[in-house]
Amino acid sequence: MSSPLPPIEIRLKRLPHGRGLPAPAYATAHAAGMDVVSAEDVILAPGGRHAVATGFAMAIPEGYEVQVRPRSGLALKHGISLPNTPGTIDADYRGELKVILINLGEEPFVIARGDRIAQLVAAPVQAARFAEVEELDETVRGAGGFGSTGVRAR
Repeated sequence: MSSPLPPIEIRLKRLPHGRGLPAPAYATAHAAGMDVVSAEDVILAPGGRHAVATGFAMAIPEGYEVQVRPRSGLALKHGISLPNTPGTIDADYRGELKVILINLGEEPFVIARGDRIAQLVAAPVQAARFAEVEELDETVRGAGGFGSTGVRAR
């Protein structure tokens, strides 16, 4: 992958049921996400959810996370998505990566071992702290909530 930043190293531990599967990898030179594959066969019924095994665990460097995102082709063609997108894998998690998939389509969806099911994006984490105050600064939007800026472009 070509990037202005040097790649970080994410250590990957292959689990017994993940042997023979490809490691997460970029499909093209400018891809932002690495494709990850299923380590199991699953039939996902319409409306169904399943934590799909990937067959590996990883050690993400401190100060980073790995985001799990849907694959656009699966979402458009079959209604397959992630109910918690993007999912976050924290740097201190060492268990198997499982991808929670949901079938928002109308037909059962078959996932075979080795099928690409999601994308992984490594991202830096910015720590934050909350400072309790009596008042907040004013903005044009103010307290306007969902839909308050309208639908049409201005």
